[in-house]
Formats: sequence, structure tokens, C-alpha cells
Amino acid sequence: MRVLLSLGGNLGDREDNLRKALRALRALEGVALGRVSHTYETEPLGDTAQPVFLNLAAEIETDLGPLELLDAVKGIEKRLGREATYRWGPRVIDIDLILCGSEVIDGERLTVPHPEFRKRAFVLAPLAEIAPDAIDPVTGRTVAELAACVEDKGKVVRSGYITP
Repeated sequence: MRVLLSLGGNLGDREDNLRKALRALRALEGVALGRVSHTYETEPLGDTAQPVFLNLAAEIETDLGPLELLDAVKGIEKRLGREATYRWGPRVIDIDLILCGSEVIDGERLTVPHPEFRKRAFVLAPLAEIAPDAIDPVTGRTVAELAACVEDKGKVVRSGYITP
């Protein structure tokens, strides 16, 4: 299954944290890391009195089920030092499952497509770079179409590229 992920963080060495997360994803059994976007510097949501985020998107192919993959990425977050804070709070690393093939899941632990991704330029800009033709199974629109009309026009500045 093709899965599109959004990764980001705003604490510590942001670039190194993203690099470590990508390497950990690549090391997962049953996961093949595909395309990775450039990084994007983005303003925080909610509590704006925190450091700027560095975000990127990654594509993987996996034979893991969505909940298995969720557990695996949450394990990566924990190993990299993520601690529970408040909603939209600062974090070392955040890994979100945005699209899992054409699956639609509305469960207690996981909602796919990610419920907020259509509103977030910091998710859609990197996704449009690596997977512009990916289809949102709920709306039937491509990632490129969603990125072109995103509600949140917050500061999203393409910065560099991280080699995993």
C-alpha cells in the first residue's frame, strides 16, 4: 500500500530529527521509503509563541496495516524523544499518516485521510511536491488541487533537502 506521511518538528536540531525519523522509517521491516520532499519552514498553529517548524512529506510502500504502521511511527517518535504536550504544542518530531492508499478509516486511534490535512498548507505544499496526483478518497480531489485552494495560507517557505 502507498502511504503519504507528513513529518515535522520544532525542537532541537530539526533537520537532524527529520533525518533520523526518515532513517528509522526506512529501517522498518515491511516498509520501503520512496520520495521525500524538500523541507519547509512553517509558522506554528495555535500557540504561536514557540519555535518555527520544519516539515516535509514522505512516501512509503508498506505491507503493514494502517494500525501497525501507526504503532511503528509512534514508536519512532518516542525513540527520538517526543514527549506528550498540549495540542499544537512544540515537539521534537511528529509523524502523521495522511493518506493510506484509497482507504478511509474513522476509528478511535486513527482517522485516514488525516482529518485536518485539507486545511494545512504546511502539509499540502510538501505533499504536492512528491505526490500531486494522489487522490483524497473522501473528496475525489488530487493533492495538487487541494494545495491550490488550501484555507490556511500561513507562512510555508521551502528551504532545503534532507538526505535520509
